[in-house]
Amino acid sequence: MPTYTRASVSESVDPFRLAVSDQTLAELRSRLANTRWPECETVADWSQGVPLDRIKALCDYWARDYDWRRLEARLNGLGQYHTRIDGLRIHFLHIRSTKPDAAPLVLTHGWPGSVVEFLDVIGPLTDPAAHGGDAADAFHLVIPSLPGFGFSDKPTSTGWGVERIAAAWIDLMKRLGYQRYFAQGGDWGAAVTTAIGMLAPPQCAGVHLNMPLVYPGREDFAQLTEAEQSSVAAMKFYRDSDSGYAKQQRTRPQTLSYGLTDSPAAQAAWIYEKFHAWTDNRGEPEDALSRDAMLDNIMLYWLSASAASSARLYWESLAFFKTQPLALPVGVTIYPKEFSRPSQRWAKRHFANIVHWSEVDKGGHFAAFEQPEIFVAELRDCFRKMRLQTLRPATPKPT
Repeated sequence: MPTYTRASVSESVDPFRLAVSDQTLAELRSRLANTRWPECETVADWSQGVPLDRIKALCDYWARDYDWRRLEARLNGLGQYHTRIDGLRIHFLHIRSTKPDAAPLVLTHGWPGSVVEFLDVIGPLTDPAAHGGDAADAFHLVIPSLPGFGFSDKPTSTGWGVERIAAAWIDLMKRLGYQRYFAQGGDWGAAVTTAIGMLAPPQCAGVHLNMPLVYPGREDFAQLTEAEQSSVAAMKFYRDSDSGYAKQQRTRPQTLSYGLTDSPAAQAAWIYEKFHAWTDNRGEPEDALSRDAMLDNIMLYWLSASAASSARLYWESLAFFKTQPLALPVGVTIYPKEFSRPSQRWAKRHFANIVHWSEVDKGGHFAAFEQPEIFVAELRDCFRKMRLQTLRPATPKPT
């Protein structure tokens, strides 16, 4: 793995406030109203993609009833910041617990996610006593937007892959005054968190993954358990029928982006389809996430015009999605509707110190978004075990 060094980590940390213009929101509604729709699909399910009536209903709600100002106020009320690292301004949320000795924790989203995924877990993680938990489980949270996503800068040259992002997060935590911290992520967040674990010890005290980069070896197929057979079947379905988006973003992100950047209906459909495919639902994405929640997330892609810059992460780093060894403490939570569900037996060959392994009964790919209570409980349990090891008190710098 490459080693990334920085000339300086002394850049300022500046407050960031969202203030989307009324004109921008009016243009969005106009584009939605003037969408040129294709004909209806020729099947009675989602096998050809998002059904026409479903995306029309979502876009009609977006144009008529969705309230962006609600989310804008919520984000502004949490504490948003920008800081320049390795030439890019990185957007992040920084929410300090009222408990001074709370453990620092960096949470990283994936695609097609954003910092919005974590909004409902912020309160319980930073102030557990106010949410039925133990004050000893409190965290100081740092929640960055990946480069090219949301309100982080877009890379203007190649090279911003997973390892470089991980190195940037290490710099970010140092800049905020955190000498020792935990890291968590799923999807691309799992890849970045894994890379932090590979780059950062002793700064990183441990990691939690809700989509660990673990796959069966050739020798495993001769003796698969029933659960492992199900996992292998899910990975085969993903490879054969559900990964076209990744191939497109891996090979031609720029070509794809013209339609997604020009048409809010196209951008919404590109993400809405994954909310259907990857959430724990009964047939409709709305079974797992509200329309408002899904559109909150979609808005961060639309407002920032980040279809191309977010897709380029696949061009840069899809090859990183292979089993990577970790020596530091690792926690894992497997959600039943995640498309990659490795067994602990497979993981033990690559993770030398698994301190927490849990297979929960609800949830999918967007763990914190879909099941915030389960997600919070899993992180509390996982990192409580890791806290038994020495975690030096944080000395955060004010932001």
